[in-house]
Amino acid sequence: MMHIDAKPIDLTLTVPFRISRGVQHTSPNVIVQINNNEHIGYGEAAPDEYYGETQETVLACVALFAGNLGNDPFTLEDIMERLDKIIRLNPAAKAAVDMALYDIVGKILNIPLYKLLGLNPAHAAHTSFTLGLDTPVNMAKKALLARDYPILKVKVGTRHDIDIIKAIRDVSSAIIRVDANAGWTPKEAIKNINALAPYNIEFVEQPIAAHDLAGLKLIRDNVSIPIIADESCVTVEDIPRISGHVDGINIKLMKCGGIGHALKMIHVARAHNLLVMIGCMIESSLAITAAAHLTPLVDYADLDGHLLINDDPYTGVTVEKGKLVLPDAPGLGVKARS
Repeated sequence: MMHIDAKPIDLTLTVPFRISRGVQHTSPNVIVQINNNEHIGYGEAAPDEYYGETQETVLACVALFAGNLGNDPFTLEDIMERLDKIIRLNPAAKAAVDMALYDIVGKILNIPLYKLLGLNPAHAAHTSFTLGLDTPVNMAKKALLARDYPILKVKVGTRHDIDIIKAIRDVSSAIIRVDANAGWTPKEAIKNINALAPYNIEFVEQPIAAHDLAGLKLIRDNVSIPIIADESCVTVEDIPRISGHVDGINIKLMKCGGIGHALKMIHVARAHNLLVMIGCMIESSLAITAAAHLTPLVDYADLDGHLLINDDPYTGVTVEKGKLVLPDAPGLGVKARS
């Protein structure tokens, strides 16, 4: 029987991280460890209260999962199905388990996750680097500090959005992606996005409230910049419903429940002719590396959670001039820093 343990870990952000719905100073995450004979797999949950999860709910879920993992890590689908029967939702808790199981399978086979999935590490994506909300002057300063990253993801959703992008454009020629975190109304979104068009914006993420699909379609029909859904697209079941309203989706392991679910979402999104991005919460290199292994399959990556924290407890994927460089050690290829 596989044995599961969990421990809370609080990640501290290098600078407070502000988006349209609040500010974050720490990320209360959970590290999950699964023992299978001589192999140990590691996973990480980065729970988000927006999706109804906290550090406490993750720890409670892991206690519920104990004794229900069976003894064969290769039966991933069966195991995850069992966990869904034990408790609904709680995707970050399940993502940590799923990640740890993939880590074990890779270690048993002695191959990295990308190889297990049949992927070419040379095709791993470039990640964006996120600039949290601040004054236009301070955001321009942040853009200068991030000059090693060729893609910037800029948080917006304020009265100063155009000034923010203008200030950044004045000091940076980086690719700019804009994320409003549902901070605009449809009318504001159309006005703002069209005003931003001259600043060479690659796409706009989640401009309006998650439930307003008609609003998303209205925006998409009235702007020239692609619209990517984040909060509006959580699981694979959301994709057919949203496909006519946006140009692409942002998949996060913590929203969908892990690597297995993310793979399904990628393929279903492709069947609906959608662009695909893989994103993250504030995570250590453990969860970021798990997601990075999937990036050869996607158009865009926003996997910078580990770059925004102090004292990352793990090493795994590295970033060279924005490009994600996958580790070639077995499983996730992640090691704890000594």
